[in-house]
Amino acid sequence: MKQYISPDKSKTYREKSKEVQELINTTLFILETFGIPLDSTPRRLERMAIAFLASGDIKKLSDFKRAKDLNSGHSLKTRDIIIYVNEHFGEDISSGSYDDIRRKDLKLLTVAEIVLQSSPNSATNDSTRGYSINPTYAELLREFGSNNWEKMVSDKLKNIEPLSKKLKRQREIAKVNVTLPSGGELTFSAGEHNDLQKAIIEDFLPRYGHGAEILYVGDTSDKYLYLEKEKLEKLNFFEISHEELPDVIAYSKKKNWLYLIEAVHSSGPISELRLIQLQKLTKDCKADIVYVTAFLNRPKFRQFMADIAWETEVWIADNPDHLVHFNGDKFLGPYKEEK
Repeated sequence: MKQYISPDKSKTYREKSKEVQELINTTLFILETFGIPLDSTPRRLERMAIAFLASGDIKKLSDFKRAKDLNSGHSLKTRDIIIYVNEHFGEDISSGSYDDIRRKDLKLLTVAEIVLQSSPNSATNDSTRGYSINPTYAELLREFGSNNWEKMVSDKLKNIEPLSKKLKRQREIAKVNVTLPSGGELTFSAGEHNDLQKAIIEDFLPRYGHGAEILYVGDTSDKYLYLEKEKLEKLNFFEISHEELPDVIAYSKKKNWLYLIEAVHSSGPISELRLIQLQKLTKDCKADIVYVTAFLNRPKFRQFMADIAWETEVWIADNPDHLVHFNGDKFLGPYKEEK
């Protein structure tokens, strides 16, 4: 069995006895087998484990065989859980932290219905409501340690979708899928900034990109979501690890244009200062540069309009067939200094 919490990760865990440490790690193994995702901090996992143990009146490993449940009449109110874990698991949780038991420590367990409320129809802040282990899961707890226990769990819970799977599906639903001009796909994390980047790739470039190929896209949760490093190096683009990277970079071989596109949601249009920075960084680039600032809508554009640099382009996603051209002798294209 793997160690879910190591002593060097949590001071409170380190100060507990070896027996309690083993009990907590065993409990986390059981909860993971029951389908609870264990992607929280060590302290959060520790608190969840001991709150679960309290709800089943389990103080040591041998108590799993005698785990109590709602049918046995055992339930503890949040204040009682604090008293229980302080007494049996070396905790020093303040009695005023009772609301954290409900909102944090037992949250996943009650959503998954592994722990049940003694009066589920009462008000959220009802201080008389107790918590106890669901009899279905308590039955499995009592069999823990027997041969093929994990298969027993799988068979018993085959018609119950694990919470870890539900949450993973919800996270996937929240992703923003993007189709590249090449036909490939990217998946952004959810958010308005990435919605705009999706629009840039799927709506702006097909209209104004002259067959442009995506060479770089950054995501709010992954700076290098998509990167064609070798192709950028061939164009003498500046060091890709530089913090001044725009949000989207695309290259039109037909025009030899390199599009540097900023997706503006809360900050970051191509201002005069930003333009100077990018011009210096791309001074050795073999392609001609087109600077574009993109917005989701016109109200957002108006918010930043005074900051937009001359001789750059503006594209607004809710009006995809139009560009706002900031001065110069061309409608769309790179600007070159007179020699």
